[in-house]
Amino acid sequence: MSAPAISRTPPAQHEAPPARVPRKRSASAAATSLFLWGYAAIAVLPLLVMVVNSLRTTREMAADPLGLPADPNFASYSKAWVQASFGTFFTNSLLVTVSSVVLSTTVSLLAAYALARSRSRITSVIEAVFLSGLMLPVYLAILPVFYLLDGMGLVDSKIGLILVYAALSVPFSVFVLTSFFRQLPEELEEAARIDGAGSIRMFWNIMLPLVRPAIATVIVFRFVPIWNDFFYPLVLLRSRENYTLPVGLTTFFGEYQTDWPTLFAGLVIATLPLVILFLVATRQIVAGLTAGMSK
Repeated sequence: MSAPAISRTPPAQHEAPPARVPRKRSASAAATSLFLWGYAAIAVLPLLVMVVNSLRTTREMAADPLGLPADPNFASYSKAWVQASFGTFFTNSLLVTVSSVVLSTTVSLLAAYALARSRSRITSVIEAVFLSGLMLPVYLAILPVFYLLDGMGLVDSKIGLILVYAALSVPFSVFVLTSFFRQLPEELEEAARIDGAGSIRMFWNIMLPLVRPAIATVIVFRFVPIWNDFFYPLVLLRSRENYTLPVGLTTFFGEYQTDWPTLFAGLVIATLPLVILFLVATRQIVAGLTAGMSK
């Protein structure tokens, strides 16, 4: 008799049922998402009203303040840019803000890298000096700053305003960038030195790309307050052709207080760079703020 055939088919394996998300957790996530979307809608609504009203006429706004434009008209933008000197204010703000941020970020990168890699005892003293700039209200220094710039002949000068903003931005930038440089392993620099890379090449080609999220965070967090600052331009600038947007808006509102479409067009022009900046740098900002939270 032949032996019975032995089945070589492996026993069926029972697949584990998919894990179910607890109802409490899913409900909490849905409530959180709903709250965030509602908050976003509330935050965006004034911007939409501002843009829509800039495309309407004064008569339409008087009849229906929250209505839609019957015939969208971009003439208010041309009027705000040319007749109201908004183009000059915008150019001055862009020049002052970009120059200040670039200058302060460049200086802060070099200082932060040196502080993060130095082993000297004086490093802690220098770092404490930088941190002290975050503890003192910047507006308390307006008199010394004014007399200093007056002695240098830089009052009513965009160069003087750029230097002031750059100096005020350095403490915060150094504080943020130093913490990022300290998180980078020193083995990267040792490997670069073995390959024959010099200090400048190592800093430019290796260190800077690794701290890109921190650089984006510093740029955004310094660009916004400088762009919106009203105090220092009001004190340090005297001629209309040197006014930045916040100071220019005061004269703008006085001259065009009854021309609502032009006022809204000016506000849209003043807000647009900030919106573009956040849209472009959002991913880098999130990466910079969350760096170091997980290993």
